[in-house]
Amino acid sequence: MALDNTMTALVTGASSGIGEATARALRAHGVKVYAAARRIDRLQKLADETGCIPIELDVRDRQAVKALGEKYPVDILVNNAGLGRALGSMWKAEIEDIEMTIDTNVTSALLMIKAVLPGMIERGRGHIVNMSSVTALYPLPAALYGSTKGAIHKLSRDLRLELQGTGVRVTEINPGRVISEFYNVAIDDEEQLKKAVENQCEDLVADDIADAIVYCVSAPWRVNISQMEIMPTEQTYGGTQFVPFSDRGKST
Repeated sequence: MALDNTMTALVTGASSGIGEATARALRAHGVKVYAAARRIDRLQKLADETGCIPIELDVRDRQAVKALGEKYPVDILVNNAGLGRALGSMWKAEIEDIEMTIDTNVTSALLMIKAVLPGMIERGRGHIVNMSSVTALYPLPAALYGSTKGAIHKLSRDLRLELQGTGVRVTEINPGRVISEFYNVAIDDEEQLKKAVENQCEDLVADDIADAIVYCVSAPWRVNISQMEIMPTEQTYGGTQFVPFSDRGKST
């Protein structure tokens, strides 16, 4: 569908990274954008620059999410808010890290969809865009984060079936490494953070993902791009790994 000023979009996690880039890209096509995030100061700056409508929102606030869906008619939901804690150390994860990651990445995404879907179905049009990850598709040493994105992968597939006959489309975006604040939030240890960020390769940038989202939501109505995997040219999938167990004798 052609994007224009008669359409509305709600973008979560819009204060930085992919969310901010997506809000900018949709506004550039004339779409009325509700940009939601916790950092209202950043959203206000984005609003001044693009004309989007800033909404201070913690996606883990159940009542606020419910009220948002009831208040604003939304044609496009970009379910982008998310985080990753305890990367590579599930057994060291604090309970708070587990709860926060699941609540933000899974529960909040479900509730956001529930909030906007009734209006979409009533109007006979709409598009749900779920921000997933390549960690949903391939084994990586990030069990907590990967399991939440695996849930988004299954959610997107099953939701597509549930919504048949409604006119509502569903798209799952699976990015590889993207330059953003993700690792700064995910990793507390400075040495680990440095290793994660400085990989000597050219990562994707937020605009790459935003352009892909615009492509998906602006495709002709007859086209549903169910899933899009986007990888940096220099990143590929992991192969079989063999790591010796130093205490093998002690375990028998």
